[in-house]
Parts: sequence; C-alpha cells; structure tokens
Amino acid sequence: MLSGKYAGAVQFAFGDSPELADELLSLVLIGTKTATCGALRDYTPGGEVLPQVGRQDIVLDGSGRPAAVIETVEVTVRRFEDVDAEFAFEEGEDDRSLTSWRREHEKYFRRNGGFSPDMELVCERFRLVERLNQDQG
Repeated sequence: MLSGKYAGAVQFAFGDSPELADELLSLVLIGTKTATCGALRDYTPGGEVLPQVGRQDIVLDGSGRPAAVIETVEVTVRRFEDVDAEFAFEEGEDDRSLTSWRREHEKYFRRNGGFSPDMELVCERFRLVERLNQDQG
C-alpha cells in the first residue's frame, strides 16, 4: 500500500502474466507505450474500475511492486474491429502495426474470457507521470 499522495490510487499490472507485466511496464517507462485497452465486459461492479480522464493510477511490475504512475488522458469505447493503426502504434507492442496488434490482442482476449471481432473495448491513452522507486511500495 502506498502512502502519501498516491494513497488510495487504483493499482494494476498490464497483461496477464508477470513476464508480460514487466515487458509492458518497460515500454511505458521508455515512452513507447502510451495506450492500453481492455474488454468492456471486465469492467463490472466488483471487477476492474473504468479508467477516468485525469485519474492517476499505479502500475505494478510483474512482482506486484509499484513501479510507475500514469495519468489517463483519454478514454473511448470501440469495437475490436474498429481499433485503428494509430491506437495500435500508441500501444507500443510488437512492431507497433495494426496487424500485429490484432493478432496479439486476439490471443490475449481468447485467453481471458473470449474473443469476438465486434467485442467492445475500453481504449485508454495515458501519460507517464512518475517512476516509483521499488522501496516505495
């Protein structure tokens, strides 16, 4: 639990494994990853909290330690098939192409509750606010 100015902040890790969490976090820290998305179906009462513009969240590393603070700058809901090349590029993964984004995200969603081309996604753009020392956690 963080004290001080980030007490009570939403804490989360990217991806669905410690390895993926660390990989995606590293992309955030070098400025390559400035966007992310999740299935709208996962944002339910008692589940994930919808991102909100202006909110600052704590990103955890693969070991669950606070590593960075990001601030949401845009939130949109769109279907998987409507995600464009610009958003795929801003997610910063793989070769940053829409083709690889679709391939890898389809695999991810199939592992995590199912996939459909018309599934709704919560698409978030963010900015890195602060890197956290590992001893702040």
